[in-house]
Amino acid sequence: MSQTATTTETRTIAMPPAVSREEWQALRDDLMVKEKSHTRARDALSAERRRLPMVEIDKDYRFTDLEGNEVTLVDLFEGRRQLIVQHFMFHPDWDKGCPSCTFSVNQIANLDGLYERDVTYALVARAPIARLAAWRDANGWQWPWYSSGETSFNRDFGVTVEEDMEIPGYTMFVRDGDAVYQTYNTGGRGCEPFLPVLGFLDTTVYGRQEDFEDSPAGWPQRLTYG
Repeated sequence: MSQTATTTETRTIAMPPAVSREEWQALRDDLMVKEKSHTRARDALSAERRRLPMVEIDKDYRFTDLEGNEVTLVDLFEGRRQLIVQHFMFHPDWDKGCPSCTFSVNQIANLDGLYERDVTYALVARAPIARLAAWRDANGWQWPWYSSGETSFNRDFGVTVEEDMEIPGYTMFVRDGDAVYQTYNTGGRGCEPFLPVLGFLDTTVYGRQEDFEDSPAGWPQRLTYG
């Protein structure tokens, strides 16, 4: 039977059973074997991802930067070879950005490791640039942000879908001079590797505390998108 603990709010929540150090270490060692297998599988998946072919972008997309200038997709690279675009959910009619996308950008502290490897990171959303700039300033971000406005960019990359609905995602590009190619894209739970807080939570006993997780009875949980 699991133990219980009382929090400062005097709530009683379940806890794991307590065992000896020896028993715990044996179970931890068993789990580490599975973790190492998972790491090797992840490495193999990354290797396969690096071997995907690329597709040339044949549309002349135009964006608006934070200074109000019209820029091209090549400009988003800022002179680097590769580009990661985060498709930020910000509908043109919204006054505020998506809370989950805001949560993700708030986790970015330093991108020097990308720049050193010739990779640029940029945010793109459909809302007018004035609203994007206001939301950026309100959150204290320094990352470049562009409005795709009324272009087909979001629809072409699958992040504005039926009935004008916004969904999150990332698209990766590489360029050869002025020729730009898409190399990868992901969305949904494929965005999780970009969210370090989730990685931290996944190593704690209560996990993300969301109702989609397979957790023991009595573990604290809330609605995943609540």
